[in-house]
Amino acid sequence: MSNLLWKSLVVSPAVLGATLLVSATAMAAPSTTTEVSAAKQLGVSEVAQQPEILAQTTIDQVNRYSNEGNQGNSQSQVTSVSQFSDVQPTDWAFQALQSLVERYGCIAGYPNATYRGNRALTRYEFAAGLNACLDRVNELIATATADLVTKQDLATLQRLQEEFSAELATLRGRVDSLEARTAELEANQFSTTTKLVGEAIFAVTDVFGGTTGDNNNTVFQDRVRLDLQTSFTGRDVLHTRLAAGNATAFTQFDNAGGAINTAEGTQTFEVSSTGNNSVRIDRLTYEAPIGPAQVYLAASGGRHSHYTAVNNPYFFDNTDGGNGALSTFATESPIYRIGGGAGIALNIPLGKGQGILGNSSITAGYLASQANDPTLSSGLTNGDYAALGQLNFSVGDRLALAATYVHGYSASGALFDSGTDGATGGFDVGTGQANFLGNAAGVVTPSSSNSYGVSAAFRPSDKLSISGFVSYHDVTGVGADDDYQAWSYGLGVALPDFGKKGNVLGVFAGAEPYSFNRPGFGGNNDIPYHVEGFYKYRVSDNISVTPGVIWLTSPGQNSDNDDAIIGTLRTTFTF
Repeated sequence: MSNLLWKSLVVSPAVLGATLLVSATAMAAPSTTTEVSAAKQLGVSEVAQQPEILAQTTIDQVNRYSNEGNQGNSQSQVTSVSQFSDVQPTDWAFQALQSLVERYGCIAGYPNATYRGNRALTRYEFAAGLNACLDRVNELIATATADLVTKQDLATLQRLQEEFSAELATLRGRVDSLEARTAELEANQFSTTTKLVGEAIFAVTDVFGGTTGDNNNTVFQDRVRLDLQTSFTGRDVLHTRLAAGNATAFTQFDNAGGAINTAEGTQTFEVSSTGNNSVRIDRLTYEAPIGPAQVYLAASGGRHSHYTAVNNPYFFDNTDGGNGALSTFATESPIYRIGGGAGIALNIPLGKGQGILGNSSITAGYLASQANDPTLSSGLTNGDYAALGQLNFSVGDRLALAATYVHGYSASGALFDSGTDGATGGFDVGTGQANFLGNAAGVVTPSSSNSYGVSAAFRPSDKLSISGFVSYHDVTGVGADDDYQAWSYGLGVALPDFGKKGNVLGVFAGAEPYSFNRPGFGGNNDIPYHVEGFYKYRVSDNISVTPGVIWLTSPGQNSDNDDAIIGTLRTTFTF
């Protein structure tokens, strides 16, 4: 290697260090009023013409910081990187640290033999460390030869300093601005562990068709949810959600003018309305990983769809109503609305890799709607509850399948009640015949149910998604004439990014939960079909507008009743 090249390699650290320290005071602000006053007396132009004064001021600060650290926080010079107990060969900066310790000898750790490489570094600390290394480099240079730094090197250094002075000044200003903004945020932050996620829905809706249309008016309704999401480890989340709303579902009427006990066409923002926008906590849940499993704990407002894969992309919305389909039926399979409240659930992966169980998992959960009630017929185990088990299987990111079983018990009188009072008659979806837990005389009787469902989602391309479900429900009451079976099925096609990125065009059709030949309900044995179309238009990252139409045939399972058509314009604000 030529003498000139060797000189340039040896002097490079000194050039870099001198550049950082001399120009722009190494981006470090003076810490004493005496130094600031001296700079003001010199004047800006005069300081720029006397870099040796500015450099001396900065070096004095660095030396003072270094001496303070040596008094109580540092140890004597280490000679091997292995002397640090918290530095491992697998660390990404191990080789760099090893070179600084063993080659240049300019790194000292803490008295307890630690380096603390993950701790935040101040600019003064950086300057002190750089100064120590440059001192060591100067010793090496002096030992090797006395004429390494030539006038040409100094001229080059001065030229580079002048050439990048504007950029360094700009960078210093940006850093100072960021530090000021960061300090402001830290001083006024709400919490170091919690973030606020909000959703507000404004909806204008009306229903048309026969007697139902004549007995309802156009309404403007709202629902607001504020979700405090807290994480203690970075992998867990505690949901504390506040809700308020004034929405009420339309009452449907038969051709004789009588009200029909049905939840057909119920929209998601109408479920569990607080009434007159009173505020309440409608969800208090905690999710965290334990080993390979994901654990879900619900103290209040727990839902099966919180922890279970529902396999209905672009129609399902995990906040329940702001961005997916309009209706409770098109959002998710009715099997997930059996029970709710407080309880526990686990999601356990069954395998990894490309094996037959590589992308499979099993989900199990138990939710009780009267877990807080200590009376004998209530509580966590003696009241209404629903236990769910589901096997999930997926092929890449294109196909997902699930088989679901739910065993439930309820004395509240409704099957699909989500563990709370629903939008219509105490239930959220389906007809009265499919929901009523009681006998022909209209008396509510405690009943147990066994429900079976399958669901699938297929995405042949990024612009097309197809999903659907089928569910069967076998209900057994404790009395006479209170046993029945119910069915439900649906199929949806969604076109994501239709017309614009973030938009969704969706069409969903199927039969809401229905039951035939139930005593006390007459001969109403027609299938209540549900057809829904919506288009979510993304105005911005935080605002979307969704016009949609819901068409209901044979309301109340009676084809003699006029079809009902619900039109809705939903605007969702997220923040």
